[in-house]
Amino acid sequence: MNSEETLKRISEFHGHLGPFVVVGYRMGVMANRLLGADPFGKTALALTGGKPPKSCLIDGIQLSSGCTLGKGLIGVVDQGEVAAVFMSKGRKATYWISLKNAIAEQIAAASHKELEPLAVGLYSLAEDELFDVYHEE
Repeated sequence: MNSEETLKRISEFHGHLGPFVVVGYRMGVMANRLLGADPFGKTALALTGGKPPKSCLIDGIQLSSGCTLGKGLIGVVDQGEVAAVFMSKGRKATYWISLKNAIAEQIAAASHKELEPLAVGLYSLAEDELFDVYHEE
């Protein structure tokens, strides 16, 4: 799937295209690369809480990682952070993935009409431009 098709899929799943759902999607893609694509081989914990717009991250994580509420593989706690913890069931590895402060500030400063173009731009950034990552075995 190319980026245009992926962004359309994200928008259809979530209901619109915004920065936090795209960031969550990218986190899930990264978790799949680090821990494997099998959703039953990992769990996710979103640190956003359940209040939009930060909680939109949860939909992105579910769509890309396969760790869904229905499977009982994602949890949500309210630490007010744009971050998630992904844990491997097999290797016992844990990755904390958080949005870089500079990107969070960029999102916070964006007007409503700038959010969708910003989301498209965030989709194309390299992982190390978007995220800070801490790994523990």
